Amino acid sequence: MFSLRILILEDHPFQRSVAVNLLRQIDDCEILEAGSGAEALSLLKRTGRVDLLLCDLCMDDVDGLELLRIISLSDMVGQVIICSSLPDELRRTAVQIGALLGFDVLGELPKPIVLDQLRLLVEEAGKQESTSTLARPSLIDIPSEADVRQGLRNNEFVACYQPKVDLMNGAVTGFEILARWRHPSGEVLSPISFMSVLERCGLLDVLFFQLFEQGLRFRRACLSKGMPVCLAFNLHADQLDGARLVPQIKTTLRCWGLSGHGISFEITESGLLRPSVTSLENLLRLRMLGCGLAIDDFGTGFSTMQRLCQLPFTELKIDKAFVRDLDSQPRYKAAIKSTQMLAHSLGMSLVVEGIETVKQHQQVVAMGCTQGQGYFYARPMMAGCALKWMSSSQLNLPLRATPCLTGPASP
Repeated sequence: MFSLRILILEDHPFQRSVAVNLLRQIDDCEILEAGSGAEALSLLKRTGRVDLLLCDLCMDDVDGLELLRIISLSDMVGQVIICSSLPDELRRTAVQIGALLGFDVLGELPKPIVLDQLRLLVEEAGKQESTSTLARPSLIDIPSEADVRQGLRNNEFVACYQPKVDLMNGAVTGFEILARWRHPSGEVLSPISFMSVLERCGLLDVLFFQLFEQGLRFRRACLSKGMPVCLAFNLHADQLDGARLVPQIKTTLRCWGLSGHGISFEITESGLLRPSVTSLENLLRLRMLGCGLAIDDFGTGFSTMQRLCQLPFTELKIDKAFVRDLDSQPRYKAAIKSTQMLAHSLGMSLVVEGIETVKQHQQVVAMGCTQGQGYFYARPMMAGCALKWMSSSQLNLPLRATPCLTGPASP
């Protein structure tokens, strides 16, 4: 297993010592300890990033939730495990908050911590860290607005392609387009490094249309080889309030000689709580162009049945947390099954995200799911590699991870 750097945030000395002893039974890892959120924050600033945070919730000064909010933009923490004596439903809410803040929350554990439950989550953290190749920013090297603008001018931001797969026969049904920054330092940065700067400086549309152009070029190349793949682009909810968004999408499609068919746009569920008139009009106009619309990270927001029926979406993408915690959270199996039935009854397709193992693949297939996405099938890859990968062979399930990787996808 990859040697992990783990921070234990626990204000009770005995509980903290228990966690330390359990971790030493699991892995030869570097263990850091903090008795408060303030101490943990100081430790992170002083010693740098940790791979895993075991996070208690209830503390007198800076509690676990406040710490997660403070460090949410820094990526000083790889994965998070919530450890608390609070009731199950409150721990699950804390997991959801962590996910909404952008953390990879592996799960939650009650106190006292059980060795076997902790082992499963720590091994999952080790597996993810050992395969990660993307550069991670520290608290002090988040890029400046000038750096990001220069990168956009120099076309340093590139599209990566992660396949969506038919779970029945292994056929590629499409690709999701993910942003990466080929930084002048030679590192490849994930969106967590730069997305907050883009949002703050109003540059989301600039990045989107650079990726959109690259994606359409890729689609044209696929069509020329007889491979009519579908492409999915991510849109931030704020972009839907732009009056020029859809006209520019329409113009760009026309310039490439392509229609909206085979193109879809993914919007996170949390961004659809109170859509404006302009947002609704843009969603409708995208559908009028022939484009599909997907609700991304479904299950992490608070969509109502009324909103699902009213908004013109064609696809639901169920969040990876439901798949990752299938064994430890029996409710998640029920949630996936019910979402599959809901999507079917509404005439929408369902894509299950975050499938990473043979067992997870078999579980979601057994639930009747037909489309999936995750490292088990393929990691995000550059355009040239994606073309070669598609041309090489038909996928056979069960599958192994694919080559030509660029590291893990980030929201």
